[in-house]
Amino acid sequence: MRLDLDRYAGDPSIPTARQVRHDLAVRVGVPAVVLWLAVVGLGLLVTGPLRAIGEREVAVNEWFVAQRTDLLDSLTHIWSPIGTTETVIGICLVAVGAVWWRTRQWWYAVVPAIAVATQAAVFLVVALVVGRERPAVEQLDVAPPTSSFPSGHSGAATALYVTLAMMAQRVERTWLRVSVTVILLVLPMLVVYSRLYRGMHHVSDVIVGVLNGLVCAVLAWNYLRRSQRPADDATAVRAVERAR
Repeated sequence: MRLDLDRYAGDPSIPTARQVRHDLAVRVGVPAVVLWLAVVGLGLLVTGPLRAIGEREVAVNEWFVAQRTDLLDSLTHIWSPIGTTETVIGICLVAVGAVWWRTRQWWYAVVPAIAVATQAAVFLVVALVVGRERPAVEQLDVAPPTSSFPSGHSGAATALYVTLAMMAQRVERTWLRVSVTVILLVLPMLVVYSRLYRGMHHVSDVIVGVLNGLVCAVLAWNYLRRSQRPADDATAVRAVERAR
């Protein structure tokens, strides 16, 4: 799929309920099943034939343990919850409501919710199938009941904040657009670092978690078919939006 950051600004037409259901099933549902199969396959390899390689990842966790300080303990205690279910859902709902209110385009506003929900569905089912144990190091957080593979925190944070970063490209002021985009893209990185630092995941857990989040963000962004309009038409639409 092509990542067109102007696809919703370029085509503000209201989709029908039938079109939304069809596009969600074909453009998100089917690819999500393929994604799930791929992630399950990776998980079974890491816990099966490639288990020896997976066990070597503990050396990375042990390195993080050796780097622990009171300051980093405190910072990662703040950063890690950025990717929790409660935080992601809360921010997602606020973002959806704010974008809906600002653009009056509900089909555009729900994109972050689609990304987060798709990521969560893939993550939960994969975790049930794979069932990987947490790293054999001291863990600074209480481990959730789900499997270590893939990282749900990393996937949820990536799906939400990357999607919001794509939405932020409609901000007109350059300095504000760049600042918001950088902050949003840094947040998942802080979550990934925190999960490794606090001994909650192997390296492959967070890598696959991030990939899961990225793919779901792209699927959500492209979930709805939009017509291709000339550049001048898209510019005119954005001008009308700025005048509101």
